[in-house]
Amino acid sequence: MFKKLRNKLKNWTKKVAEKPSVETKEVKPPMKFDVGKQKYEPDVEKIKKSSFIKKVTSKISKIKISEKEFEVYSEELEMLLLENNVALEVAEKIIQELKQKIVGKELLKKEVEGEITDCFKEIIEEILVDPFDVIEKVKEKTSDQSKEPYVILFCGINGTGKTTTIAKIASFLKKKKISCVFAAADTFRAASIEQIKKHGEKLDIKVISQEYGTDPAAVGFDAIKYAKKNFIDCVLIDTAGRMHTSKNLLHEIEKISKVCKPDLKIFVGESITGNDIIEQVKSFDWAIGIDGIVLTKADIDEKGGTALSVGYVTKKPILYLGTGQEYNKIIVFNKKKFIEDLGL
Repeated sequence: MFKKLRNKLKNWTKKVAEKPSVETKEVKPPMKFDVGKQKYEPDVEKIKKSSFIKKVTSKISKIKISEKEFEVYSEELEMLLLENNVALEVAEKIIQELKQKIVGKELLKKEVEGEITDCFKEIIEEILVDPFDVIEKVKEKTSDQSKEPYVILFCGINGTGKTTTIAKIASFLKKKKISCVFAAADTFRAASIEQIKKHGEKLDIKVISQEYGTDPAAVGFDAIKYAKKNFIDCVLIDTAGRMHTSKNLLHEIEKISKVCKPDLKIFVGESITGNDIIEQVKSFDWAIGIDGIVLTKADIDEKGGTALSVGYVTKKPILYLGTGQEYNKIIVFNKKKFIEDLGL
C-alpha cells in the first residue's frame, strides 16, 4: 500500500535536505579594553565554552521549505494519491493540510524525512473517523428492561459480498455471547434466500424469510417481532443489492428503513472499487443516512485510498474490514494499524 507514495516522500525529503542550511553568523568574543579607570577582561573559560557550543550547534543544519519548492513536488504527490484510489477532493485536502504544516517551518536537516512523514500521518489520522464499538452498542440496548432487539440494516450494490459480510458479523457477535436472527429481505435476487439460509445453518442462526417477490420491509418487520418474542439480542437485515443510480430501488430501501427503524445502518462496499465507491456511498447515505461502513476484499487491496476517501466524503466511520471468505476473516477497523499498513 502507498509504496510509490512512501518512496516519493523519501526522495523529496532527501532533495529538501540537500538545500543550503539556514545561515548562522559566528559572534566573535570581545577584546580587552579600558573604561575610564576600570579594566574589562573577558571571561576566557566562559567564552571557550560558548564557542564550543556554537561550533557544535553550527553542525546541526536547519532548512526551510519554500512555497515554490512545495508546489513543484505537490503535483507529483497529488498524482500518486489519485493513483492509490484517493478521491480528488481528498487528495487536494491532504496536499493543502501538508502545505500548511511544513511550508516556511524551520526543520533540522536530519529530521526532514521524519517531520514530513509524521505530518502526513497526522493528516490521514484526522481524515479517518474513529469507529465506535458495535458490540458495546448492542449490549447497551439489550441490557435495557424493554427487551427491544438491536436492529442492523445492511445495504450496498450488487456483488460486494454483503450477505457473506452479514454472516461474518453474526459469527463475530455470537463469539461475544450476542444472539442473532437473520432477516432474508433480499426477495428479488435469485438464490439469495437460499444463500443466507445456508449461512444460518452453518452458524446455527434462525432465518426469517418469505416467498420471492414479497415486500422486503415486511420480512424485516417479522424478524424484529420474532426477536422480541424469543428474546434475541440482534436482528441482521439483508437487503437486495441495488445500483446507486436507481432512484426507485433507493426509495424501496428507504421504505425498509422507515418500517424497521434500524439502530445501525451499514453500507457494504469493496475496497478495490476505487473512486466509484464514492458516488455509491453518497447515494445510500442520502437515501437512508448510513451510520458506518464495511469494506470487503481489503486483503487484496494494494492501494488503500478507498478507505481514506469514504471516510472523508461521508464523515462516517469504517467499522470492519473483510479480509477473506471464512467467517473469521473480518477485523475491527483500527486507524493506527491502517496507517502502519500503508507503510508510512
